[in-house]
Amino acid sequence: MNNNSFIHPDARIGKNVEIGPFCYICGNVEIGDGCKIGPNVVIYDYVKIGRNCTVFPGAVLGGVPQDLKFAGEVSYVEVGDNTVIRECVTIHRGTAASGKYLTKVGSGCLLMAYVHIAHDCVVGDNCILASYTGLAGEVVLDDMANLGGGVLIHQFCHIGSYTMLGGGNTVTKDVPPFVLASRNPVVFEGVNIVGMRRKGFSNETIEEVRDIYRLIYRGGMTVTDACDAIRSAFPQSTHRDLILSFVENSGRGIIKCPVK
Repeated sequence: MNNNSFIHPDARIGKNVEIGPFCYICGNVEIGDGCKIGPNVVIYDYVKIGRNCTVFPGAVLGGVPQDLKFAGEVSYVEVGDNTVIRECVTIHRGTAASGKYLTKVGSGCLLMAYVHIAHDCVVGDNCILASYTGLAGEVVLDDMANLGGGVLIHQFCHIGSYTMLGGGNTVTKDVPPFVLASRNPVVFEGVNIVGMRRKGFSNETIEEVRDIYRLIYRGGMTVTDACDAIRSAFPQSTHRDLILSFVENSGRGIIKCPVK
């Protein structure tokens, strides 16, 4: 690793790790076995990277938050296993103000070029964030979320599992699981049928999810009444309960239907 990179002697580097030239790696850093760190990567203090991750040139991990409330407290970035971080991605540390002190990216994720993940965000497993997507502070992405290029997500928003967000759009409300969302700001466009099929959901499950969302978005009821109707009309299942839990606990309110 004597290749013009600075690697602090206290940094914990796993087995079979490749580190390219001109990297800067601080002391309170842990890099798991089998990782590949490309040239010109900066990894600041308090970053932990799992196994078999690949970090491409120009990425900056563990930068201090772009938050005026940040007062220099110790906070962290964690990245799971088998995640790919492409060119010039930035991931910032957590904050005390949020109570989390942690920004977390799960396993099996793909963060394409120029993605920004702000302080205290939580990105689940197997998420895909296309180029130029930006997450403001304390955004939560559940597992399997798929974001198109140039998506901008307002702080505190929650994006559900198996969602697909169209590129170049702005998200200001919560996006429930299994939903296809687009326009600017994003609205409900239907169920992510293609994504669900790719993940092995049966046709029966997909149809039931569609029927659930018909009640929420086309049933002419309040969200509370729609949730009550769903409990009465559909048997308990993982997908039914996932949707109900998300909708009933939405902090910013769920996205709306497009205006006709």
